Amino acid sequence: MAGVSEGASGVPDPRLRAYVLGYEGYLLHGFAPGTHIGMPGSALTVIITIDEPIDVPVSSHPGQPGGRWDMLASGLTVHPAVIAHNGFQHGVQLNLTPLGCRALFGMPAAALGSWIVDLADVLGPRAAELRERLSLLSAWPDRFAVIDEILLRQVHPVHWDPELTRAWSLLSGPDPAVRVAAVADEIGWSRRHLGNRFSAEFGISPKDAARVSRFERSRRLLCEPNLPPLAAVAAVAGYYDQAHMAREWRELAGMPPSVWLECEEFPFVQDREIAEAAG
Repeated sequence: MAGVSEGASGVPDPRLRAYVLGYEGYLLHGFAPGTHIGMPGSALTVIITIDEPIDVPVSSHPGQPGGRWDMLASGLTVHPAVIAHNGFQHGVQLNLTPLGCRALFGMPAAALGSWIVDLADVLGPRAAELRERLSLLSAWPDRFAVIDEILLRQVHPVHWDPELTRAWSLLSGPDPAVRVAAVADEIGWSRRHLGNRFSAEFGISPKDAARVSRFERSRRLLCEPNLPPLAAVAAVAGYYDQAHMAREWRELAGMPPSVWLECEEFPFVQDREIAEAAG
């Protein structure tokens, strides 16, 4: 029997949209047991499971052992994680902006770094309430409404320096030709000052933010129904050539894109979001 992937996407309450990019509910069953690669991205990840815990035998932080979580939060990273599954996953994923990390968790994204932590450690008692109430509901819109309600009780608006906001927007944005030196010039900071402030807030360097953004562009292209040639993907995504893209994929995903396309069979929520963004 072929695996079945079900789920729904939700848009947060307008008052949360600066902090949360979206909700993705997923119910995946009937797949053969295996592993899935959790890729680096420009959003922080929150996962609330509804049934079985999520099993992460290899963390995105090189110094963190694997673990199992009912709920988790993770920061920005340039390392992949390995998610093990028995052919079944059920839960909701939230994609937070770095500003959302401050507004909801009261800390910069750099405080999380590449670590995976229990959601209760950063959200407090509302994390347990969130999981319990989600598990009692069956309709995705009702679940998303509960998330809105709880996050609106949690959120504390914060202010960023406009220069830092602009730097993040440029380095994580759609321009494949963005350069760190040009961003520093535009906001009126030295490159060293930009690097220090940026890393202290986001937990990754300006250069790595641009790398992750380029990587995400390539993933979106690779998820298109009519897959372009890899050389074309590399060019559009902003790589020098296909070999450059393959090297970056080995570092950020643990494998070149050709291998990922052959091996990835479990359609975890991260891949569905990439495909929907491309559409």
